[in-house]
Amino acid sequence: MVELLCVTAILLILATLYWGSTGTSRARQRQAACREHMARVFMALTIYANSQGGQFPNLPGATKASQPLSLLVPKFTVETDNFLCPAAGGAPLAAGLPLTGQRIGYAFYMGRRASDGNELLLTDAQTDDRPKLAGQPLFSTTGATPGNNHGKEGGNLLFGDGRAEWSAGPAPRDTTCPAGVALVNP
Repeated sequence: MVELLCVTAILLILATLYWGSTGTSRARQRQAACREHMARVFMALTIYANSQGGQFPNLPGATKASQPLSLLVPKFTVETDNFLCPAAGGAPLAAGLPLTGQRIGYAFYMGRRASDGNELLLTDAQTDDRPKLAGQPLFSTTGATPGNNHGKEGGNLLFGDGRAEWSAGPAPRDTTCPAGVALVNP
């Protein structure tokens, strides 16, 4: 009986170790998949900027990120699934059709130029569309909407030079926008 209890305890410990690390591994895989999607969107943004004198999509009066990013589809990319964060789930987007009217998973700093390499260009959905000071919540800290693509774990940041970084939730730096640049959330 004692041996049976010991074996059961060992199996329980091993199962906990295995399944516990798998959850963390899945979260990291979703983070990496999200960065890959952002990298593909960045390629389309770069091609667009090259054809527009270095200007990324800008649609004055836009209130949703899908509106200016719609300028990319279908001429600069037809892969609309890249505009959704894999961690956020949701219904797939209509392939090859403009994004206007569809819900995407990323916030976009509309009005940036290709020369703004160190500035934020694209992020996971944010808590709101206001610029943040360093330390203010950029993504959900509770896992509730808005800004919860990755639950309460944080989100990815894509910069104008194509570099992607992970942020745990609070803004790692000021995200204020100069004149002519506006944050549009999904």
